Amino acid sequence: MVNIRVLRIELRRSVAPWAGAVVLVTALAFLYLLSGPWWKGTALWTAQWTSMALWTRTLLVFLWPLAVGLGALQGLRDHRSKMSELLTSTPRPAWHRAAALAGTTAITLASAFALFVLQGAVQVLAGAEYTHLGWLPISLVGALSLVAGAVLGMGVARALPSPLIPPALAVAAFLFTTLLQQATELAVPTATVPSRIAPLSPAVAQVSEVLLTLSPAVHLGQTIWLLGMAATGFALLAAATPRTRLLALTPVLAGAAIALLVLPSDPRRTYVVDEAAAALVCDGPVCVTKAHQARLDDLAAPGRKALRLLHDALGSQAPVSIHESTALRAQMATPERPRDAVLVDFDDGVFDTAKGEELTRALVAQGMAPTCFARSASESGTTGEIAAQSVAAGWVLGDLRPLGGTVHSVRDQLDLARPVWQDLKALPRTEQFARISAMHAAAVSCNGDPLHVLAGGEPQ
Repeated sequence: MVNIRVLRIELRRSVAPWAGAVVLVTALAFLYLLSGPWWKGTALWTAQWTSMALWTRTLLVFLWPLAVGLGALQGLRDHRSKMSELLTSTPRPAWHRAAALAGTTAITLASAFALFVLQGAVQVLAGAEYTHLGWLPISLVGALSLVAGAVLGMGVARALPSPLIPPALAVAAFLFTTLLQQATELAVPTATVPSRIAPLSPAVAQVSEVLLTLSPAVHLGQTIWLLGMAATGFALLAAATPRTRLLALTPVLAGAAIALLVLPSDPRRTYVVDEAAAALVCDGPVCVTKAHQARLDDLAAPGRKALRLLHDALGSQAPVSIHESTALRAQMATPERPRDAVLVDFDDGVFDTAKGEELTRALVAQGMAPTCFARSASESGTTGEIAAQSVAAGWVLGDLRPLGGTVHSVRDQLDLARPVWQDLKALPRTEQFARISAMHAAAVSCNGDPLHVLAGGEPQ
């Protein structure tokens, strides 16, 4: 058996510690020195446990090839020192040497990834109220992928001892992860390859929805595939003849075959909504998801006030509740517009930082004229929609003000809203109410331009 003394010796004489250090430093440098989507929105990597785990797995698109290449470099050690024949003549079993070599690299890479996840976990722990263990399988599979990739690289380099093997394997691994990389243009990530094959990559798609997580079938399939990969790498390390090297390929092939039977064929069964995180936590008629329960206190009072104002303005047509949207939606798809509820999306800049009276105005605006046209996470609607919301909210609250947190400037909003506002206020009260009601119906049904209806036009 491999004891602690042997492991210590291997750590001193191998590149394993350097491999762990390179992986850790590279990962931290990527996250902290580059500005990217991992620092934005509600799914930023330090906001929630699942988002943190998925973002660290996203980085495996280049960390995994790095581990494969470093493992191959480690596997060439005996060949570079010209000790291969000497070692095979010793009475010590080949698998003992393979275990020592693979064990040290496995320990350092797993420790490096654990430290990487740990420093993210410390930040999440300091700010997130929703704590769960559903993120743990995501990170454990990520650590296993680095270990399996490195061991496979060692085995291949031992079987094919050439200085070209480490860079060739690293490039091949990078092409593999890139080809299988899943895009996030839709609410549920998709890939250019069949959906059952895409999860064979240890890297996952960029995180765009805080409520998304990987399904148990993905964890199981990836684990089987990675264990087969590690077994093949270890067998190649210990193999001494061409026949045993050929037989060593059996575990990885069997693991891939079994994994393909386990992995989901539908992307909507690969990435699923975390039902526990999406459960609603309510304060009366105002609800948020459990993942965002820390926002409920700031939302409750402005929400109740907004509902009262909406009831006074719309009567029986008014929404009766406010809750956070939990439906998955493509970045440029039409959002939900229920008649009985005001939906809040905390990725929407209008709601992200608004508080107090500003939040009440935003809720009233969304309740009066729900966004209809396609929007992205950073855009709350078209300029015309925002102008219509400003006019509608102003009619309820008594004064015209632009909405904050949108990508549309105050000037652009007011240039469209002010003429409609002045025309609306000049009408008799009954005619004002008729236009407001028609605008609300058009916005909820997505039947026409609400600003056009406010100006006296007919719904399309």
